[in-house]
Amino acid sequence: MRLTGSVLFKHCYGKYAIPAVNVFFMEEVLSLFAAAQKAKAPFIVQTTPFARDYAHPEMLLAMIGAAEKIYPDTVFAVHVDHGVEKHIWDAIASGEYTSVMIDASHDDFETNIKRTKAVVEKAHVHNISVEAELGVLAGVEDDISIDATRSFYTNPDDVEVFVRETGCDSLAIAVGTSHGAYKFSGGQGLQLHILEEIQQRLPGFPLVLHGASHVDEATVRRINDAGGKLKTDAKGVQDEELRKAIPLGICKVNIATDTRLLWTMVNREFFRDRPEEFAPTTPGKIFMEAYQEFMMRRFELTGAIGKALEFDV
Repeated sequence: MRLTGSVLFKHCYGKYAIPAVNVFFMEEVLSLFAAAQKAKAPFIVQTTPFARDYAHPEMLLAMIGAAEKIYPDTVFAVHVDHGVEKHIWDAIASGEYTSVMIDASHDDFETNIKRTKAVVEKAHVHNISVEAELGVLAGVEDDISIDATRSFYTNPDDVEVFVRETGCDSLAIAVGTSHGAYKFSGGQGLQLHILEEIQQRLPGFPLVLHGASHVDEATVRRINDAGGKLKTDAKGVQDEELRKAIPLGICKVNIATDTRLLWTMVNREFFRDRPEEFAPTTPGKIFMEAYQEFMMRRFELTGAIGKALEFDV
């Protein structure tokens, strides 16, 4: 059952978080839906502008629609992640999306408000939820590349005005995470005191944590042992940090880097150990199994297991 982000967040606020997962190809889509139905967990399936360019929006939406039929007991939203107006207008016109994100966080405060408000006014007419962003995350992911010197934390003094003026339904905040595989190299971790102050300013309002992948050290090590050359000083959001963030209003937890690392690990190890193989379906099956196991752990960590039963499926 497709729902808006607002409906999902109304159920989960302060109790558990909804994993929001970026997808690019069939194996990810199918595995995400399979794991969610098995876990009876609500989720958000996300397409980025990069993914829409790679697979074409029609192909992505067709895969999501097919997975929805194969796994009819799933409860989820379909979301445009880090979109600009062009992507959002296309998403609204498609009739397939229930949630969109307008990322105007790199603009000045007033421009961010203006662009976000325009998206909200159009999206709400079609009963589509809108996520906005305030504060800038460093890092590299898809076609996003932000130098650390240009990143900054969300200012709690700004959030009330921003939400009131834009009418957005959820707010992505910068509290220490970053995009991509090179996270927390300085070891600062989540700034929970900033998150706590934002919650005090916006009690009951859904907050979003971007760049929330864990970046498992063992996975990175296995990639490098199989011929990869990833840096080893990356550190993502730790499990205990995430558990503490959920009662502070984090309703949506974005996941992308971890699934990329998982794909890389499976394929590098497979072709290292089986150099005679060339069929893409064989490592694909291994990846799908690993992906489902990974998502089951994320559903457990966020407290989402069994929560799909709370919705009228």
